[in-house]
Amino acid sequence: MIVGRNLAKIYGKGAVQVRALDGVDIDIRKGEFIGITGASGSGKSTLLHLLGLLDRPTTGTLVIDGVEVGSLNERQRTLFRLNRLGYVFQDYALVPELTAEENIYLPSKVRGMTAKECARNCRDILGVVGLKDRVNFLPGEMSGGEQQRVAIARALVNNPAIILADEPCANLDTRNSTIILELIQKLNKELNQTVLM
Repeated sequence: MIVGRNLAKIYGKGAVQVRALDGVDIDIRKGEFIGITGASGSGKSTLLHLLGLLDRPTTGTLVIDGVEVGSLNERQRTLFRLNRLGYVFQDYALVPELTAEENIYLPSKVRGMTAKECARNCRDILGVVGLKDRVNFLPGEMSGGEQQRVAIARALVNNPAIILADEPCANLDTRNSTIILELIQKLNKELNQTVLM
């Protein structure tokens, strides 16, 4: 499902360079639940950004679902991401002026779904994450745990084969962290989605 070889990411140019990743090999099979661990600043988020096609490696090859994604142009990468990957950002990355429903269906609209299809999918996925009663709430009207569940719903709305979650509990209290982790584990088991976090 995901094969990475000799992945490296270097930020900066000239004398000021930061080697965020160096020579990483990764093999992930369908349906696996993988926790990426390491000290702060060790490259965990960088690795997830590479696997989520949010950034390109400086060197190395990355194959996802049999596609060598390094050869894809930006439009192809965007379509690949929309159709096969769901990404949960550490800081939720919700648009403050949009309701929970509108935030969730952004990827579906970009993918070309009708408003009716988007609304139906949104309401279904809000039920999965336990937020059916928050459809018309703005992010500022929800708790951190609720915002994170909206972010998870947005990652799930296109039924991706792979979910990448960058420290999904970093900004949450113990209770909400437990809820989020249990939800992600449930999705992994019930939908056989590959999860990296």
